[in-house]
Amino acid sequence: MKNYFRAIRQSFHNRLGLVFGCFFFALMIGVLWGGNIAAVVYPVMEICLKKSTFTTWAVEKIEHNEQKIEETKHRIQQLQTAQPVNSSQIAIEEQTLYLYQYRGEWFRWLLPYIEQYTPAHPFQTVVFLMVIVLVGTLIRVFFLITHSIMAATIARGTTMEIRDMFYQKALDYEANFYSKEGISHMMSRATSDMTVLTHGILAIYGKIIREPLKLIVCLAAAAYISWQLLLITVLLVPPAAWVIRWLARSIKRVVRKNLEQTANLYARLTETFQSFRVIKAFTQEAYEMDKFQKVNDACCRRALKIARYDAFVNPMIEFFGLSMICLAIIVGAYLVMGERTDIWGIPILREPMDVEWLIVFFAMLVGASDPARRLSDIYTQFQSAAAAADRIYAMIDRVVPILDPENPLPMEKHQESIRFDNVSFEYDAGHPVLKGVSLDIKFGECIAILGASGCGKSTLLSLLPRFADATDGQILIDGVPTTSVRLHDLRQQIGLVSQEPILFNMTVLENIRYGCADATQEEIIVAAKQAFAHDFIEKELPEGYDTIVGPVGGKLSGGQRQRIALARAILRNPSIFLLDEATGQIDVTSERMIHEALSTFKKGRTTVMVTHRLSAVELADRVVLMDDGKIIAIGTHAELLKTSPEYVGLY
Repeated sequence: MKNYFRAIRQSFHNRLGLVFGCFFFALMIGVLWGGNIAAVVYPVMEICLKKSTFTTWAVEKIEHNEQKIEETKHRIQQLQTAQPVNSSQIAIEEQTLYLYQYRGEWFRWLLPYIEQYTPAHPFQTVVFLMVIVLVGTLIRVFFLITHSIMAATIARGTTMEIRDMFYQKALDYEANFYSKEGISHMMSRATSDMTVLTHGILAIYGKIIREPLKLIVCLAAAAYISWQLLLITVLLVPPAAWVIRWLARSIKRVVRKNLEQTANLYARLTETFQSFRVIKAFTQEAYEMDKFQKVNDACCRRALKIARYDAFVNPMIEFFGLSMICLAIIVGAYLVMGERTDIWGIPILREPMDVEWLIVFFAMLVGASDPARRLSDIYTQFQSAAAAADRIYAMIDRVVPILDPENPLPMEKHQESIRFDNVSFEYDAGHPVLKGVSLDIKFGECIAILGASGCGKSTLLSLLPRFADATDGQILIDGVPTTSVRLHDLRQQIGLVSQEPILFNMTVLENIRYGCADATQEEIIVAAKQAFAHDFIEKELPEGYDTIVGPVGGKLSGGQRQRIALARAILRNPSIFLLDEATGQIDVTSERMIHEALSTFKKGRTTVMVTHRLSAVELADRVVLMDDGKIIAIGTHAELLKTSPEYVGLY
C-alpha cells in the first residue's frame, strides 16, 4: 500500500488546484445529494400529501411551537413549585423551551418570504417543489461531470508522469538487464499495470472522495434528526468492516499473483511472435499451443479467483446495509407507535418523533446506503492498483549497478591506449565467463578477437562501453579507469555495430542521424557513401532517404540494415570503434563492401572486432585468440599460423 500512496503523492505535483477543485465539487455533490433527498421526502410527506402549501405549513409550525412553548412553561412552573425541586429535569425542560422558542422565531422570520415567493395553491406547490428538485439535480449533475473530468485529468496526468519515470529508469538500466530478464515483464508493467494504477488513482479522486462525502451528508442529516437512533443502527458497522478488510487483503494477494501471470502471458506471446518462422519451419504449432494454453489457463484461474472474492463484496455490503435499515425501522417504529422518547430507559429523543421525520431518517439511511454500495464496487480496483503500484515502483526503485562515479574524472579524446588489466567477469556467481584477461591495444590499432562460441569474445567487448562492469580487474583508456568517468563521456567516444543491427521504425535519414543528432543531411549522405549504403538507398528504396524502414528495419535486407548501421556509427566519428560479429549474418557482397568501408574508416581510431570469420582478419593489425574465457594467443595472422596450433585448427 506504501507504493500506492507514493502514486497518490505524485498526483499532487503541479495539480493542487485540480485536487482542491475535486474536493470542492465532491463536497457540493454530497450536499446536493442529501439536500435532494430531504427536499423530496419531507415536503412531500409534510405538505404535498396533506394538500397543503408552504404558507399553511409555516403557520401550522408557528402555532405548534407556541402551543409547545406554553406547555413547557407550565411544566417548568410545576417543577419549580414541587418539593423536592428536580433541578436536572428543570434544566432539560428549559433546553426544550429554548428549542421551541428558537424554532418559532425562525418560522416567523421565514413566513414573509414563504408568502411572497411560494405558490398559494397545493398543486402549484407540488410543481414548485419538483422544479426545485430538478434544478438541484441539474446543478449536481454539472458538479458531477466537472468532478469526473478533473479526476480523470489528475489520474491520467499522474500515470503519465509515473510512466515517464519508469521509462527513464528503464533507459538507465545496464545493457545486459534485458538480455537476462527479457522484455515481457517490463512491457507488462508499462502497459497493463499502468492501466490498473490509473483506474486506482481515478477511484481515489472519483468515488473515494465523492461517495464518502455523500455518505457523510446523509449520516449527518440522520444524526440531526436523532444521533442516538443513528448510533443504534450503526452497531453492525464493525463486523461489516472486518469482513470487508479480510476480503480486501485476500483480493490484493490474488491480484498481485494475477499481474505476475499476465506478465508470463506477455512473455509467451512475445517469444511466439519473435520465433514465428522457427515455429513454422519445425511444425511446432501444437506444442506452442499447448504451452500457451497452460499459461492462459493459469491467468484465467487467477482472474476467476479475483471475481469470486469480488462477488462477495457487493452482497455483503448490501446485507449489512439492509440490516442497518431494518434495525432502524424496528427501533423507529417502536418509538413512533408508542410515542416514546426512550428505549429501556435510555433517552433517544427530546420529544416524540413525527412519522414524517422518521421517514426522512429512513430516507437518509437509504441515501447513505447507495454511496456505501458504490464504494464496495471499488475494493477490487483499489487492491489491484496497490498491487500494480508495488510492481511498477519495484522497477523504479531498482538499484542500477552501472552508474556514474560520484566524482568523475575528465575524459579527453582517446589517443594513447586501451588496457584490459587482469579482467574477470561472471554473470552468475561461481560461473566465470572471463578469467584474468590482460590485453594492451595501442591507439589506431585494429584488433580482431576470434574464438569458439561462448569463449567470452562479446562479453569482453561489452565491458569497454560499460554495458557491464568487470567482476575483478579494470579497463583503462589512456590510463584512466572507465569506471572513473561519466558514462556519457565514455560512450560518446565509442561507435558500435553489432551482429543484429537494430534500426528504428523511422526514415533511413533519421536512423543514420541517430549517430549524431545535429548532423546535416550532407554529412549523413557522406557517411552513407563511406558505408557503401548511398547507392542502394537512392536506387532501390522507394523514397530514398525518406523511406520508412519498418520495425527493427524489417523492410530491408540484412546487408542493407548492416550498412545503414555502419553509416550511423561512421557519422558518430568515434575514436573507438567496436564491431561485434558485424558481418556474421550477411551475404558475401555486403561483407566485401563493409570490409572495404572499414579499411578506410579504421584509420586514425582504435578498432576492436569480434568475429568468427577469418576473412575479417585481413583488416586487423593483430589477432587475439580466446578460449574458455582466456586469451591463449596474440599476434598477426602470419605469426599465429606459425606459433598457435589452435589458430591453425580454427583457420
